[in-house]
Amino acid sequence: MVGDVLDIVVAESDQDRAIVFAIRGAVFVAEQQVPIEEEWDHRDTEADHFLARLDGVPIGAGRLVVVDGRGLLGRLALLRHARGTGAGAAVVRAIEERAVLRGLTEMELHAQTHALGFYERLGYTAYGPEFDDAGIAHRHMSKKLG
Repeated sequence: MVGDVLDIVVAESDQDRAIVFAIRGAVFVAEQQVPIEEEWDHRDTEADHFLARLDGVPIGAGRLVVVDGRGLLGRLALLRHARGTGAGAAVVRAIEERAVLRGLTEMELHAQTHALGFYERLGYTAYGPEFDDAGIAHRHMSKKLG
């Protein structure tokens, strides 16, 4: 990503939100075979959605939902060519920064087990047993903010 410009914004316009859902559809529905009715849920209406662009081109998305006074980081999706560039970590940091601005002190997420190491490098700790979500093995993870 040296020389590239990574921009992460809260997707507030209808156009940006449509791009967020298109990225999630490409990653979760098309690539990982998650049923569309499980990918989009009731929390999408209340979530802060994030859109990552590299040199102006959309490459990733994520969302922040507040549940019982904690931030729930979810739906982190990067297009295949953008993985391993550091963009995913930058989206996580942007979501955490937004959570702090909203007065939250703890983040939780449900990580696909293949991504545990990614989140651990960002300060998250796994807890509880492995569980199935949309046919994919997950673990709960959490992190204190601030």
